[in-house]
Amino acid sequence: MRIDRTALLFAFGLALVATAADAQTYAQRPVRLIVGFGAGGPTDIPARFIADKLGTILKQRVVVENKPGAAGMLATRDAIAQPADGHTLLLCTHFESINTAAYRNPQFRLGDLAPISLIAKYYYGIAMSNAVPVNDIDGFIAHAKANPGAISYATLGAASAQEIFVRQLERLAGISLNRVPFRTGPQVMPDLIAGRVHIYVSPTLAVLPLHDTKELKVIGITSTQRLPTAKDIPTLAEKKIPFVRFGWLGICAREGTPQPIVAELNRHIASIVAMPDYRQMIEKGGSIPEASTPAELGKIIIQTREEVASTIQEFGLQQD
Repeated sequence: MRIDRTALLFAFGLALVATAADAQTYAQRPVRLIVGFGAGGPTDIPARFIADKLGTILKQRVVVENKPGAAGMLATRDAIAQPADGHTLLLCTHFESINTAAYRNPQFRLGDLAPISLIAKYYYGIAMSNAVPVNDIDGFIAHAKANPGAISYATLGAASAQEIFVRQLERLAGISLNRVPFRTGPQVMPDLIAGRVHIYVSPTLAVLPLHDTKELKVIGITSTQRLPTAKDIPTLAEKKIPFVRFGWLGICAREGTPQPIVAELNRHIASIVAMPDYRQMIEKGGSIPEASTPAELGKIIIQTREEVASTIQEFGLQQD
């Protein structure tokens, strides 16, 4: 069969024009960045920095919209319901991966997301109220064993990372704690500081500042070694508790978003993550500023689901 070279060249030229048009016409109106958790929390703070700088680069408003509820799933469902044109972005986290394992019908698949870039990795701190009359992880475990059922922990949902991690910690330490549900992380803090709830497993960004001001005590961190910004706080691993966990934050769009737009956003976000002000803010909270390629973030998303799926099954945490 004879191939018409002129027709092929014409088709190729049209494809190049379409690709260029995707990039050139992007961000002609405000961009939404949806955050599935409350304002002022460890996901909201980096999101607002990214949105502010990205808006400056794009010469267009990037508006952070907090949409808490259903363990972040309301935000995810909203993001994937919008046109795949890059004007709706999601502050994606390891919760997307957890939710697809934890819920029988989360109403989305991980394949519905178009990964753009990682923006941070972070560890968890075991935050304890000053009302508990001990000051370290060993004292806490001994106190919990001596007072079974008297210590309560804050959770953000039956299949949240906080819930999963506390269940694992209970098993490793041989203790039993009382569960107190909250809707968002910021809602936990007043009750934790006041002693109405005793323990909260939280991203370090949210609790290290309160540890520094002595409003609460962070008695252990889930990193492999002590964090440079929290050298006084031991890791759980060094206390002979084999518990190393990390979370991550990224920027995603809806699957089907044109590749030129994904590539453009990836470049811009990587440049923001490299900014000294951003790095200082993230590192101050004990987290690690880190960008990635879309493919690298996609791999992390899948790996995270694989890592939590067995734990969710083991503890019977899967929800309808």
